[in-house]
Amino acid sequence: MGNRLTKIFTRKGDDGLTDLGNNERVPKYNQQVEVFGTLDELNAAIGIVITCTEIPLTIESFLAEVQQNIFNICGEIAAPQFKSIDQNNVVAVENFINDLNETLPPLKDFVLPGGNSHSAHCHLARAICRRAERELCKLADEKEINQESFKYLNRLSDALFVIARTFAKQDNGEEIIWKHPKV
Repeated sequence: MGNRLTKIFTRKGDDGLTDLGNNERVPKYNQQVEVFGTLDELNAAIGIVITCTEIPLTIESFLAEVQQNIFNICGEIAAPQFKSIDQNNVVAVENFINDLNETLPPLKDFVLPGGNSHSAHCHLARAICRRAERELCKLADEKEINQESFKYLNRLSDALFVIARTFAKQDNGEEIIWKHPKV
């Protein structure tokens, strides 16, 4: 592959339109552009989580693979003939969740984002992942979307939750439990 991004600014978007990659110009608020932007935001948030010091290699490796898969989901949306996310990707996330969750105490109540900065960053990535999933569902009203990508994002938000719980327990930390009136 040659140098594809040789020019960083083109001025083509100055009019409020952007290219979907197939030379189709659409408003920057187009639903497909919204999905791309939210997935980009998710990838950036995961990048922050990866840069946290002292994260287990298994989590770092998992999240590095997730970043690649987020780009693959964008590729699938831009070029529907391109399929990258499949059942194996979904099962890999499920297995990761199960393995990591075995190390955690049973969840008895809702957990508030926080505990420490690592956990809070992971909760933020989880919330962005949920939004990306909602935006992808909205885009599915306009065009066909790989069903495995829906499943992947749904499981990914669960994985980010379990990672956040794991981080909250690091350094003898504790999860912050929602204090609510008992009914």
